[in-house]
Amino acid sequence: MRKIVIALSVLMALTSCVSKKQYAALEAKNKETQDLLNSCTVKLNSCLEEKAGLAATAESYKSHNQDLINSSKDLTVLTTKGAENLEKSLESLKEKDLKISRLQDALTKKDSVTLALVTSLKGAVGINDPDIEINVEKGVVFISIADKLLFKSGSYDVSDKAKTVLAKVAKVVNDKPDFECMVEGHTDDVPYKSNGIILDNWDLSVKRSTAIVRVLTNDLGVNPAKLIAAGRSSYVPLVANDTPENKARNRRTRIVVMPKIDQFYDMIEKEMKKQSK
Repeated sequence: MRKIVIALSVLMALTSCVSKKQYAALEAKNKETQDLLNSCTVKLNSCLEEKAGLAATAESYKSHNQDLINSSKDLTVLTTKGAENLEKSLESLKEKDLKISRLQDALTKKDSVTLALVTSLKGAVGINDPDIEINVEKGVVFISIADKLLFKSGSYDVSDKAKTVLAKVAKVVNDKPDFECMVEGHTDDVPYKSNGIILDNWDLSVKRSTAIVRVLTNDLGVNPAKLIAAGRSSYVPLVANDTPENKARNRRTRIVVMPKIDQFYDMIEKEMKKQSK
């Protein structure tokens, strides 16, 4: 009880020291200060939030800017590579065009030589005979001579009339050092009865081919290195072996006159190697 009395006495003393007017002013000032503090706190929090947002935006812009820089670098690289690839493609196209042009020139030249050779052969042979054909087949010139002008039936002895024709062919061949000749023997499909020397149509076709080769080399001065002997038996007929007339057409010797194939292929190979570099 004594403590309560003392406290009341102190309070009364304080109250007596500060007038009600001053107290009210201090209280109002305190409220104003508190309101100002609250307002500043709100603004501070808003500024902190805005700062955090701006920082996030700045980081986003920074990341986006870096992405743009990287994309720009990639685009520059791609553009550079694209330009290089385009240049290489154009260069490749130029090389291909050059190759095609050279091959076309070679083929044109070959066709021109082939045509000239046909004309030369026809003029040199000078025989209007249905049993002798001079033509172009698959880019080469061939002379097809019926066997009745070359051999007796079942024989591979070359006739004198055949030697007259072959002499004219040999002259043209000798005038063309860059050409080769392949002599092909062909028979009909009638089985050959072996006589101990000739076994079958294969054997007969080859012996007839080699007989022509010997005439061309031994009697007519053709370089043996330019000649090829080949026998085809009955397996490459001109027509079906169904009549005597057709069988007679199929019994023939074909002399193929052609540019040296290795030279032509060498030229193509060189062009291919140039293209691959």
